[in-house]
Amino acid sequence: QDQLQQKIICPGPVTCLTASPNGLYILAGVAESIYLWEVSNGNLLAILNRHYQDLTCLCFTDDSSHFLSGAKDCLALVWNLYSVLQAEPSQIPDPRHVWSRHSLPITDLCCGFGGPLARAATASLDQTAKLWEISSGELLLSVLFDVGIMAVTLDLSEYHMFCGGMDGSIFQVDLCAWPVQRDRTFQTERENGKVFKGHRNQVTCLSVSTDGSLLLSGSHDETVRLWDIQSKQCLKTMNHKGPVTNAFIVLAPANMFNPDGKPSVPLPKFSKHLHGTESNDEQGSEGVTLRLGLHQQESGESYLEKAEKMYAQMYSTREKNLVGDQEHLTIQVSELEEEVSTLRKINKNLFDFSARIITKPAK
Repeated sequence: QDQLQQKIICPGPVTCLTASPNGLYILAGVAESIYLWEVSNGNLLAILNRHYQDLTCLCFTDDSSHFLSGAKDCLALVWNLYSVLQAEPSQIPDPRHVWSRHSLPITDLCCGFGGPLARAATASLDQTAKLWEISSGELLLSVLFDVGIMAVTLDLSEYHMFCGGMDGSIFQVDLCAWPVQRDRTFQTERENGKVFKGHRNQVTCLSVSTDGSLLLSGSHDETVRLWDIQSKQCLKTMNHKGPVTNAFIVLAPANMFNPDGKPSVPLPKFSKHLHGTESNDEQGSEGVTLRLGLHQQESGESYLEKAEKMYAQMYSTREKNLVGDQEHLTIQVSELEEEVSTLRKINKNLFDFSARIITKPAK
């Protein structure tokens, strides 16, 4: 019998839900708040309140280091997971980027590969789909359609972006098309062979197979369709008894075909209160909680803060014009050369000291 392993009651209706690729964390959108749980012990680690209206979508980067949130307030936020985990319960962590270029509610998010260097796509009712760079937060591409966009996804090579419209059409946008334009208009009548037609109602979800040959789509017309991307032909239609809200292609786990296969570790009961604020009676005695960098907060920067600064320097250096920023680079190079010189002196002193100890004649 197929039964739920654990029934988890949330503080309100859940509008979106996602799990980190490494399996350690769960994100849920409840009204305007983002709830972050740790899967292993069920602790509620953070409640993020930076959106002004209900959440509509959540997604993680492939390395689980960042997550993105979209809402009806037209904002898409990029969060650094480790900054969120490091923050004290009394603090409200700031998102790494706030994308406010959409003029109507965000309907879907999709993140490519590359961790902090990945690109992310956003879809909105304002009839646009936009492509962003997570590292710098810059807008790379904005495509205007004839209808509101309800779903967006990228293929594995990030050569195409697929957008599902409110009228049931699915549009294929070539990301490597020439000439390169930041603002583009997708004109359906001119884009021959780049539209999938078959759904009779709005497309709610899209997913591309790992080899980039198949596209899966779900719709409010109560069907899920499997498409051949090359020919734009529908290969299979699966009927449901209600509107399809989510569907995606995933690699089957090894124990899926084992009739006796059971999860080795059962899911714990997810907490309703922030970790550290529960009463002693409710807190379990087992388990270890590891929070990075807190021991260093009183005495300077933590390791994570230094890493953030290093990333910021790396991205700013990559994005800036090196010719116009020559003076800044010269100062930075001189500081690094001075640090290298100091390290060489320390290394030489250690070598001399070790050599004296080793070659000292025995008494």
